[in-house]
Amino acid sequence: MGLLTIYQDNYADSTVISNRFIDEYMQAANDAQLKIYLYLIRMMSARLNTSICDIADTFNYTEKDVMRALKYWEKNRLLSLDYDENKNVIGIHLLNFSTPAPAPVTPQIAPVPTVSVSTVTPLASVVPIASKPNYTLDELKAFKSDEASARLLFVAEQYLKKTLSVNDVRTILFISDKLGFSEDLIDYLIQYCVDRGKKDMRYIEKVALSWADQGITTPKQAAKLAGKYDKSVYDVLKALGRQGSPTETEVSYINRWKKEYGFGTDVILTACERTVLATDNHRFEYADSILSSWYKAGVHHKSDIQPLDDDYRKRKTSRTVSENKFNQFKQNDYDFDALEQEILSN
Repeated sequence: MGLLTIYQDNYADSTVISNRFIDEYMQAANDAQLKIYLYLIRMMSARLNTSICDIADTFNYTEKDVMRALKYWEKNRLLSLDYDENKNVIGIHLLNFSTPAPAPVTPQIAPVPTVSVSTVTPLASVVPIASKPNYTLDELKAFKSDEASARLLFVAEQYLKKTLSVNDVRTILFISDKLGFSEDLIDYLIQYCVDRGKKDMRYIEKVALSWADQGITTPKQAAKLAGKYDKSVYDVLKALGRQGSPTETEVSYINRWKKEYGFGTDVILTACERTVLATDNHRFEYADSILSSWYKAGVHHKSDIQPLDDDYRKRKTSRTVSENKFNQFKQNDYDFDALEQEILSN
């Protein structure tokens, strides 16, 4: 779901909670319903956009938990939901308390929220050098009102092709405030990640931490670091189920396959595919054993692999048949006494 617009009929530049809400609605609502309603009021007061996903992330709820809370307040006529033609929520309209309050809907006990968290494998060289503060909405608002920051956020939206969420703005503020990245370096950082197909802000933050740990302070330094490895290195990492920057050991493996063995990327990726199907552990070592055997067998191109596979199958079939013949061999029954007598009589 996309970002939602929150609006009400009598907007005021402050966070105000009606006494009627406290007196007539708060007691019947559960924790999730209260948190989400108050959060909507605060977001509206700060003139900040949000989304179902952002609300879920903020409180460690699932998106279904958020929708249940919104439906609860809609039934109690404290808000109304706007939908597009595909029945997706695109807006939340906070209603006035001008009409008598309806009998509160009997709340359902919400299950303990469970969140499916997408994990991002940390970059190999990342050492935590700064903790990410939980910036307040006022701090975010002040950051967005700064001319240079506003320009940076606009550029980020163009790269990422989306409107930045509250958590996205928090991350960019953290990179600027705590990691000390300049506007130009943040611009280059986001462009660098997007060029590699990575638009997830958590991944962008991991790259920023890695650069800060390595003392990167300018786009020129970042470009020099990025130029250490070509795209094929990251293709191999991805094929083996790895994310982030390669370790020195991993790079040494890849360099051996490419430079010493002379294999093209297609041959290496074929070995990676077989590795992933065969094992979940020590994948670089396993792939190295495959490629070493191919190198010794004289493989130069991907087309050379199939004859090796065919020969292996033939030898395996022949060995199986041979073993079966041996096991099925029927020994003859000889009368050794009669044979001895026949020999002595001659």
